Amino acid sequence: MIVRWETNHDYVLVHIHQDMFGDWIFSRAWGQIGTQFGGLKHQLADTLDQAHMWLEDETTIQSSRGFRKVLEVADHTPEGQEAMRQLSLLDVL
Repeated sequence: MIVRWETNHDYVLVHIHQDMFGDWIFSRAWGQIGTQFGGLKHQLADTLDQAHMWLEDETTIQSSRGFRKVLEVADHTPEGQEAMRQLSLLDVL
């Protein structure tokens, strides 16, 4: 699952996925739109339910900060693949 929030200048992107060991990973990227300023953090969740709880918390936080949800897709969709490509670019910065 991939979820993205934006304001006029900033974005936050969350990706919940399973790694090759079956662990659930909660990845969060953030930054300024159109720049390379930002960051990326990965957290290991004990369960998928915990990762979803973190997503609910993130939704509440971003909403309170004036961000609007602009994307919520599965990883395997074309939109999800494009979001993953953008997220993987952050790993090398």
